Amino acid sequence: MKSLNSNKLLTFWLTFLFSIPSGAEEIERSLQEQSMLSVLFVQTAPEYAANNIQTYQTATSKIDKALKEKTWTAALEQGTNFSEKPPAIILDIDETVLDNSAHQARAILGGFSYPTGWIKWGNEAAAPAVAGVKSFLNYADSKNITIFYVTNRVAELRDSTRQNIIKLGLPYEDKINPLMMKGENGWGSEKTSRRALIAKDYRIILMAGDQITDFISLEESSVSIEDRLALSLKYKKMWGEKWFMITNPMYGKWEGAIYNNVYPSSQNETKKLRLDALDPK
Repeated sequence: MKSLNSNKLLTFWLTFLFSIPSGAEEIERSLQEQSMLSVLFVQTAPEYAANNIQTYQTATSKIDKALKEKTWTAALEQGTNFSEKPPAIILDIDETVLDNSAHQARAILGGFSYPTGWIKWGNEAAAPAVAGVKSFLNYADSKNITIFYVTNRVAELRDSTRQNIIKLGLPYEDKINPLMMKGENGWGSEKTSRRALIAKDYRIILMAGDQITDFISLEESSVSIEDRLALSLKYKKMWGEKWFMITNPMYGKWEGAIYNNVYPSSQNETKKLRLDALDPK
């Protein structure tokens, strides 16, 4: 009996010790928890939903004008002689069409970070639509505008992403294969070649996204914080007219700029660079 009790005690202490998060795990959880308010803002704030509805209603109001003006194009990659091409709209998917805040919440609660859990979440095909996007896309579809989804979701998620979009009742034209994903046809994170490919056959009249690289090249945007901020002014005539930005406070290339576009190799360094980037003046 004594031996049995000793074994139970040993098992208890081993379980306890191995259940204590390591220093690295604690730092990882701490970094994830820094995004908690951002995720809560996306999931609970009427201000966030209202901003998205506002953005897509403004985009909708530009459609008829864009169709009428044959010299109108939203793509820097459009080229020339496009006035008679059929109209198209390009949208990013994540946080532009599909709301993935549930995955971000799981990461905080579970103390992990991307890419852990991402493929599982994507395969659930359970993401709700971003507020306002359905009305916008349905109006565009009613005007016979072709809709393309240009995303950096990996090709492994093609079937579940298509399923998610269709399940939400959003336009999806199988005949033209409107979903253009990272990892297909040699495509990496850069979206310019995909926009250029669409521009060969279509006049791209509007674009929507949550990252500045949904509108310009990765090279142009991979600069310092100050220079990235300057890009908003450089393209000020496009915002709200031909380009429509969904604000994403949860993640993005803006974070990379904090690290001078080189992600730190340690969580301690990540935290330090985040603190150093704060401007108290």
